[in-house]
Order: sequence, then C-alpha cells, then structure tokens
Amino acid sequence: MYIPPFNISSDAINMIADISRLIERYAIRMEQEDALLLRKANRIKTIHSSLAIEGNTLAEEQVKDILNGKTVVAPIKEIQEVKNAIATYELYPQLDPYNEADLLKAHGVMMQALMDNPGRYRTGGVGVFSEQGCVHMAPPADRVPTLMAELFAWLKTSKDHLLIRSCVFHYEFEFIHPFIDGNGRTGRLWQSLILGKLNPIFEHLPVENMVYANQQKYYEAINESNKLGQSGPFVDFMLGEILKTLDAHRGEPIRKVPNKVPNKVPNKLLDAFPEINTVTWDLYLELMKNNKLTNRELAVLFGMSDRMVRKYISVLREKGLITRVGSNKTGYWKVTKG
Repeated sequence: MYIPPFNISSDAINMIADISRLIERYAIRMEQEDALLLRKANRIKTIHSSLAIEGNTLAEEQVKDILNGKTVVAPIKEIQEVKNAIATYELYPQLDPYNEADLLKAHGVMMQALMDNPGRYRTGGVGVFSEQGCVHMAPPADRVPTLMAELFAWLKTSKDHLLIRSCVFHYEFEFIHPFIDGNGRTGRLWQSLILGKLNPIFEHLPVENMVYANQQKYYEAINESNKLGQSGPFVDFMLGEILKTLDAHRGEPIRKVPNKVPNKVPNKLLDAFPEINTVTWDLYLELMKNNKLTNRELAVLFGMSDRMVRKYISVLREKGLITRVGSNKTGYWKVTKG
C-alpha cells in the first residue's frame, strides 16, 4: 500500500500535545450561553475565508446575508460560490471523510453550476500557476483515480494520529489536484471532516479563517514540502494554525448575549432543572414549536453535529421533558410544557 512521505518534527509532537489539551477547553467553550451564536459566526467565517482564498471578493457580512436568505448585489458567480459552500457545509454531518464517493458528492455540490462535470475527477492536465509561472504541475489525469484510491486507503488504515493524517491528506490532495477546479476549498473542507473524527468541535472551528490570514505562509509550506518531497513542513504549518485557532477561541464570549430563556421556558421547569444549560433549552423550545423535527434537521438548524444533538436530546429525555412517540422516521416528540 502506498504510504505518503512525511517527517514528524519535534515541534509537531509538541503541538499535538497542546492541541489535545486545548480541544477540551474549546469543548467547554461551546457549552457557554453564546454557543449557538458562535457556531453560526464560525460557519460564516469558514465559508468566507475558504472562498476568499480562491479569489471570491464578497465580504463576510454579504456571506452572512446570503446565508440568511437576503438579496445581495454582487457577481452571480461569487454568489453561486457562497450558496454552494453553504449547501456543502450543511452536508457536513452526513459526509464520511473515509469515503471517496462522499468526496465526489461534496465536490459536486461545492462546484455546481460553476464548472462542467462537478463531482468528477479531471480528464486533462492541470497545474498551479503564479506570476512567476508554473508552481506545480499535477500528476497526469489517468493517474488520478488510482492516486486518490491509494490516498483514501492510507487514510483509513494508517495508525498515525488523526491530526497528522488530516494534514498529510490535505497536502497530498492538493498535490494530486484531482479536479479541474475547486481543489483548495474541497481540500480544506476534507481536512475539517477528518478532524471531526477526532472531536466534533472541529465542525465549528474556523481553521480556514487562520489560513486566510496567512495565505502566503500556507503556499510557502506547500512549496517547501514539494521541494523536499515530503509533507513535513505543511504538517507543521497546519498544526500551528489549528493550535492558534483553538487558543484564540477558548476565551470570553464573542459578545454578551442576554439570557432570554427564562422568558420562554416556564419558570416551573427552570426551577426544577437548574442544571440544564441554555443550548439544551433552546433545542427544547424548537421542539415545542415543531415536535416533528428530526435529529438531522435539528443539527442543520443549530449548526451542530448529529452527535451533539443526540447529547442534548438525551438530557431532555432523561429529565422526562420529551418522549419519543413512534419510530425515528415517522414519529414525533411529545413535549412536556410544565
């Protein structure tokens, strides 16, 4: 089996330890009152940054407006890119990072109406160019299916830490450049998906935003790895970005958010269950409004993973606040209203 070449530096080992420690802090951070607001803000940053790296000129506020269904005056292509990215990131809970077919599916959504044959590997040559000329000439098109199959086989079977595997996959993906267009945004999404297998919090950690702020170093790390014939420099760079992102998002709430829950949830319930956090009550209120919502629909609505939704649902069920009536597909939630 093909094993991508990479060297693990002492810096990488130290960063893995630091990242593992900060993951737990960030998970706690996502339990604070503004967690829902933070998830939405981070999703907007992720989409804006990943597309801006590729030349999309829309501002973060315009991305937010498109996400909220508002009319934005801008080039049609750039609006389409944002809409596609929103649709793709909504698929996040359904995508399996170890499944090559899911990669093609994600690319198909990401590049819909932007290119011919989205979701299919390229059939012609492609290179990465700068003002100085060709920076990287990708492998021949007839090698792409084999190279991608080998890369996924390594990802699934390797015993290396997922942090390492996510970075190596990202680099190798960009080196292969399997699609005519959309390789950058798809590669960054896929690293995020792989990291999500390490901890669900990575769905809402805007690593792309840090890469956007350090684009030159991002490309320098890729070029240095190309020169060395192994992805060690790129691994070091990406681990550093993940570490900085985690460190930057562990502190105070992004803004003071008034706690409106007491005005919506009956006081009787608030007094009976003081240990229930605001996010769980928010989910409870949504089920009060629509008791036929599925876990998947709740995940999309709240911008969180299915796993996190199940966690909050479990709390509500344990407290006897909701009861499932019927099957998962055709049933509904019976909600205690206090």
